Order: sequence, then C-alpha cells, then structure tokens
Amino acid sequence: MDMNDLVIISVDDHISEPGDMFDRHLSGANLASAPKFRTTPQGTNFWEYQGKKLPSVGLGSVVGRPFEEYGMEPTSQNQMRKGCYNVHARIEDMNVNGIAASLNFGGFAGFDGNLFHRVADKDMSLVHLRAYNDWHIDEWCGAYPGRFIPCGLLPTWNMDETVTEIKRLAAKGCTSVTLSDNPTALGLPSIHNAYWEPMWKAITDADIAMCLHIGTGNPAPHASNETPIEAWITTMPIAIAVGAADWLQLDALGRYPGMKIALSEGGIGWVPYFLERADFSHERHKAWTHSRFKGEKPSDVFKRHFLNCFIEDSFGLKNIDEIGEDMIAYECDYPHSDCLWPLVPERLWETVKQLTPAQIDKATHLNAMRFFNFDPFTHHSREELSVRGLRAKAAAAGVDTTPKSSGGSAPLKPGEELRPVTSGDIMEMFKETAEVG
Repeated sequence: MDMNDLVIISVDDHISEPGDMFDRHLSGANLASAPKFRTTPQGTNFWEYQGKKLPSVGLGSVVGRPFEEYGMEPTSQNQMRKGCYNVHARIEDMNVNGIAASLNFGGFAGFDGNLFHRVADKDMSLVHLRAYNDWHIDEWCGAYPGRFIPCGLLPTWNMDETVTEIKRLAAKGCTSVTLSDNPTALGLPSIHNAYWEPMWKAITDADIAMCLHIGTGNPAPHASNETPIEAWITTMPIAIAVGAADWLQLDALGRYPGMKIALSEGGIGWVPYFLERADFSHERHKAWTHSRFKGEKPSDVFKRHFLNCFIEDSFGLKNIDEIGEDMIAYECDYPHSDCLWPLVPERLWETVKQLTPAQIDKATHLNAMRFFNFDPFTHHSREELSVRGLRAKAAAAGVDTTPKSSGGSAPLKPGEELRPVTSGDIMEMFKETAEVG
C-alpha cells in the first residue's frame, strides 16, 4: 500500500449554504418566511431569519486562501472557493484532495441547527428545519450518490416532532444527525433528564449515529481577551472532552448498547489520558458517587459507543491501541482553517504509514463506513475512490488549486508594530462583521 492507494472518507466537513437552497423545497408562505440570503451595500453577505441577522456567511471558509488572509474572513461568497457552497465544485475539490466521501455540517444554522431552536416561532421553524433536511439529503447529498454521508437536524425543542423527524430521516436514508453536546445551552433539559428517552429509543431503533461537534454546547474557553488567538485555537478540539465526560455518564448507554456517538473535530491524542482518568476516577469514587457502570470500566463503555475523529494527530495514531482502532475516523474539515486541502493525502500518509494496512483502512474509511452505515462502493469501485483515481478525475477536469486572494490584510498604521493577534481582536472582528443590514 502507498499513499495513492488510500481511500479517504472525511467525517467532518462544512457547507456555506447557497442562497437558493429553500427554493425547490418550499412554496407560498413557507418559502416567503424561510431564511433569506442577503447582501449589504458593502457587499457583505448574511442570512436573515425571524428577525435574526446572521453575519459573515463565509466565516471560517478560508480554504484556498493565502495564510495571511485567515481570520474572520471571508464575509461574502464571492471571496470563497465555489466548492464551499456549490456541490459540483465541492466534488471537484474533494477529487483533487483525494476525498472519497464526506459528512457535512451546516453553516448559517449552526453545526447543530441551533438557529431553529433560538427563534420565536417554533411552528415555522419546524417547517424550515425539515426543508433544510430535504435540501441537504435530496439536493446536496443526492447529487452525487456514494460521495456524501447525509447528516440531519432535529427539532429537539419538541420531543414528539423529534421522534417523527428521526423516522422520516431514516426513511430517506439518512444515517446521522447532529446535536449539541450540551443541550442546556439551548434552554433544554440536560441529557440526563427523562425528557430525552423517546429520542434515545427512536435513534437507536433507526441505527442513526449522533454527531457532537465541538463548540455546539460547551465552547472552548479563552483565558482573557489579551490571550493570543493561537492559544484559543490550540484548545478548541480538546474542549470536546467536557461533553465526552458528560455523555460517558449517560445512563441510556446501558439501556441501548447500539447507541453511537461521534465526537466531531475533537482529535484523538487526548483520549488515552481521558480514559485512564475516567477509570481512575470511577475506581476511587464509585463507592459514594453511585455511578451506573455496572461493573464495567468507563473506558470499556467509551470504546463501545464513541467514535473519535481526527484531522492531524500523529500522537494519537501512535497510540491507537489505547483508543481502539475500530473507533477512530479521519476528518478533513473543509473549508475551515484547519483543513489541509489540497494536500490531505500527503499529510495523512505521513501519520498513518507506520500502521498496518488493516489499521490504515479502518482509520481512513472502514470505521466510518461501519459507524454511519454508509457504503460508497455500491456506487463506485475502490479504484475510482482511491487517491489515485480521484486525482486523475481532478486532473482531467483541470481543477485549479491556485490560492484565491481578496486583497491581503490591512496595512499597518504609522508607528504601528506587528503583535500577536489576540482572542479579543477576533471578538472585535466578529462584532464588526455583525453590523449588517
């Protein structure tokens, strides 16, 4: 096996949704009241829904830009690669990057669809959430069978409708949903509340995996507004450990042995110590905490239920015996700033080549296929989906990977010196981009 033989499935990528996404899935008053894609006189794009304005539609969609232009940009779709919002261009960008298939999280509605929870008219919100799912499954994923893993949103503010939507998604062939890792951030009961029991049953009956993306409920903290932004970026993936510890204590894991939870964009290098600490804590404190592991170690429960997803994690891959080689999967994170496009195969190969061929296949695609009940080989041959086969398609199509600049960073003011960008700077940049409409 060499790099060109790899078949790579990414279990975490993102979409900056096109402005016409609802046009073919709604009509009349439902379409008129759907989220609207807007442009300011300055050329900045934003989405507007039920009185909320959602700035920087392309926030984080920096793939293919010069590194010097990373930050809070871009603020309009014409500053991005077309693959951020156009499915046909996305396939081309996947081909040149050697990505066989991809699971995509949304943009303006939040990675967990929290926009539909935060607005006032929940009846209207339910209509538009379902239309969002129809667009995502039928139009985005359906455009290229075998190249996308559908991932739905759930109206968890209404448990009856949540169960109904789970059944509807399953009938449409959707095998994953995205949820907040801490629903109390949305004003909902904690995952340890009986409120969620109907969802646990419905989702395991349908064999649908739950994706918990970093930042959806337990945000990565930064020490102060003067903290250099690199410090904040460093800790963002590890913040998923807070949610992981909470979900590991979920009583429903004992009642539903088939429950599947993916820790999206969390990395894997922290997992060995996390499991060691969980086992130690249980051993030392179970006499008074009354936890419900029923004779099992927390690490055993974790390895049965939790998929751990990595972008670049050499340390974690060197220690997969401590994590479980059957519960790790690759993610590209297109088009965010951690994405290694268009060099994923080169970077990934350097970190996996010390593994056995069987372990490489598990980490790059087999685990994702099993966990998400997804088989791209029903539509394409292995050779077609290999790095070699995909890059041959990209070469034939003439996919251009030239960096796309929007003019570079602002010049220094007289007497101003370069200094580390801080967390406070980024917060101020966000406030500026929020001044829309």
